[in-house]
This record gives sequence, structure tokens and C-alpha cells, in this order.
Amino acid sequence: MVTIYDIAEKANCSAMTVSRVINNTGRISDKTRKRVQDIMREMNYVPNTMARSLVVQETRLLSLLITDITNPFYTTLARGAEDAARHLGYRLLLANSDESVDKEKDYIDTVISTRVDGVLFAPAGDQSLPNLKKLTKQKIPIVLLDREVPGVECDLVLGDSKEGAKQLTEHLIGLGHRRIALLNGSSSVSTARLRLTGYIEALKLNNITFTESYIAEADYRKAEMDGIVGGLFQSEEPPTALFAANNFLALGAIRSLQERGLRVPDDVSVACFDELEAGFVVDPFMTVIAQPAYDFGYMGIQMLVDRIQGKAPESWRRIILPSRLHSRKSAAPLQGT
Repeated sequence: MVTIYDIAEKANCSAMTVSRVINNTGRISDKTRKRVQDIMREMNYVPNTMARSLVVQETRLLSLLITDITNPFYTTLARGAEDAARHLGYRLLLANSDESVDKEKDYIDTVISTRVDGVLFAPAGDQSLPNLKKLTKQKIPIVLLDREVPGVECDLVLGDSKEGAKQLTEHLIGLGHRRIALLNGSSSVSTARLRLTGYIEALKLNNITFTESYIAEADYRKAEMDGIVGGLFQSEEPPTALFAANNFLALGAIRSLQERGLRVPDDVSVACFDELEAGFVVDPFMTVIAQPAYDFGYMGIQMLVDRIQGKAPESWRRIILPSRLHSRKSAAPLQGT
């Protein structure tokens, strides 16, 4: 492996001079700088990034920690984050927690030891607080994505979960449905709490009684929904519509409904939060509240780099990205209305 000493010997200068060229520090003549750079290219020299970070106190590395890379929302978010990082001259390290706080902790230990300049973070839930505190103790800038955690002060890029849930519920009500079940995420996750609030507000605005038995909680990643869906539809007055708090829950619910002999949307309408990826085949195609997933990642990186480079305002920034309703075949007017 070529070292700075090999470069220095061929360039007939000191290793310190080579180091100054690499790190763009010190006073060096243009002629010497060009000679060293030409020899570096000639010998295919690759600088030691970690050694450089000790000199300039930056690695140009960022970390993106998300909860589920298989979810199309986070896949698209990661694309936006990578594009922004490359545009701003940073490299991005991707980590996937699978909604596990323990796995999250392991990754945080790794990014601390790697000396990343900042972390773009979609936390597993409220229980992620100790992991976030560990980053803030190390003075590593953080931007939270999609979810917030009480007790943590930092920049945020969030979706409008409450308004989106309210809009989707009102869409189902507009189709004639009054018995609407909510298949939600864990109450320890801020998005789930906000989506429940929006759902309840829509019911109240339309003089529909809130029914506790129409609410069920599940892990956002859960695909096997038979027991949960069975519980929602065992009453004498089962729901005529199902609002799933994310796309994975919706797909699992549709499979379970079909296994129970229920047709979507003929017997039960289904709608959900978050778009499916392009080309995803599901019949009937899903009515959704779509969030601008790419913008979450791109804007999150921009905010993070601003904070790293001292360009951000002293006060923490909170960006709420709007969502949009896409009405499709999975939700239909209630028959007989």
C-alpha cells in the first residue's frame, strides 16, 4: 500500500508537506502542490480518511439509521438522503434497526466509534431516548426523521400524521362508512399516537361514536395479521372499512381478510398510510395517504449538514411535510348507501 512517505520520497519533499497537500493546510507553493498531486495520481494513492479526520476534525461521513429498509417509504427516504449527501460532498453509512432498540444501540456505538460527523435518525420509538442521549453526550449532531422522541431537542423532519389520518378517515366516511377500524402501530411511537388522534377527530367531526373495539395495535413491520384482524371482525357489527397505519399492516390485513373469505373492497374497504413502491403488485391497488418520502431524506441531510457546518440557526428547526390522498380501488362506497 502506498504511503505518504512513498509520495514524499518521489516528490523530493517531506512527509509533512504531503500531509499538508492532502489536508489543504499550511502554506505550500502552487508548484510543489501540483507536483505532489501529480505523483499521488500516478501512484494511485488513496488517503487514509480516518487519519485525516484526526487532523481536520471531520470525516465527511454521515450515518442514516432507519427502522425498516424493506418498507418502500424508508427505501425512498434513503435514496433522497444519499443523493443529498453526495451533492454536499459527504458519504452516507446506512444502518437498519428493524424497530429494535437493542440493534439501534449497537449501531449507535458503531457510528460513535467511526467518528461520523452527524446522524440522520428514524428512532424505533420513545424507548430510543437513551440511545439518542448517548449521541448528544458525544456532541454528534442529530436530525430526527418521521418520528419524534419526548425529551430530545434537535432538528426534525416529520410528516403530518395527524392531518393525514384525519383526511383518510374522512375519505372513508365520505364513502358511507361509519364502522371504521384502525389498525395502528405501537402507542410508544409518535406517528401512531398522532394517527390515532387524527382518526378520532374525524369521527367526532362527523358525529360518529368512537368504538374502542375497532382499535388494534401491531408492530409496524408485522406481516402476519390473522389474529389481529380476526379480533377486529369478531363483533356482531364488524367494521366495513379498515384504516391501516402503514403499508405493511395494510398488506397483511388484506391477506388475512382474503383468507377469511372477505373481499376487498366489496365486503371491506381498506386504506393506509404511505405509498407502495412503483411496480408493486396488489389487487386491488391501495388507497393511500402518500408522504414525500424522498424529501424526508433529502431535506434531513441538508439540515444535518447545516448544523454540522454551523450554518443552522440556534433554535431547533421543525419541518412538517404535507401528505396527499390517492383514492384507488381498495376503498369503495359502502353498498346500500
